[in-house]
Amino acid sequence: MLTRTTTAARAVLGCLLAGALTTGCGAGDTGGTRSADELLEDANATMRALKSVRIDSTSTAARGGTVTSRLVTDLRSRCSGRTTFSEGGSLEQIRLGQTDYLRPDRAYLEQWKPGGVTGEQRLWIKTPADSARPGDGLSSCTRPFASFGKAKKGKTSRVAGRAAVELTVTDAGDGGGQGGTYTFHVATEGDPHLLRVAYKGADFDTTTTFTAFDEPLDIKAPDPAEVLDSQEAPR
Repeated sequence: MLTRTTTAARAVLGCLLAGALTTGCGAGDTGGTRSADELLEDANATMRALKSVRIDSTSTAARGGTVTSRLVTDLRSRCSGRTTFSEGGSLEQIRLGQTDYLRPDRAYLEQWKPGGVTGEQRLWIKTPADSARPGDGLSSCTRPFASFGKAKKGKTSRVAGRAAVELTVTDAGDGGGQGGTYTFHVATEGDPHLLRVAYKGADFDTTTTFTAFDEPLDIKAPDPAEVLDSQEAPR
């Protein structure tokens, strides 16, 4: 029931879940004598060392349909977020170690079975995290933050009030990647955080932002009274 999405959403979310939007994440200083690849490596190390981060993404498919998502994560085993589809509906997720708690709203369920749900939908479904599959709208708490391709320096800008340098990587798609162009905006004030990545491809465009670096996380399991265990539910 929870693995159904529209065709456009599946194409967009497949990339999100594969981590392609955050692979090759940005770097460092305003340029100086350091190469773009060196700046990327600095940023990769900084992002991998984070204890927590918030990730917001908006993806628009070339054939129509937009998916927005918000995720707060410790980049290891605890995260929570919401994915919203322009075609209708949203899906909330809490992941705690090996367990997912999922809450689709009424509009999301209507996409799967019109007329099958009446009234407000408040129940969470408890399911093993390892049952998640690419393209089903679920998020992993982890991100690779690993470089790929050849980076080029671009202009400087300000992102979320911080000075940043743009680093562009073009993926030809011949190495198993998505293909397309990634522009990484990397902080040049303070730690070299990745602040934003803009992806443009043949099938969809995506903008992803990173904020709330190392802020405390308060991620808890839902109220047991509102949880349905998928492994105990009648089949």
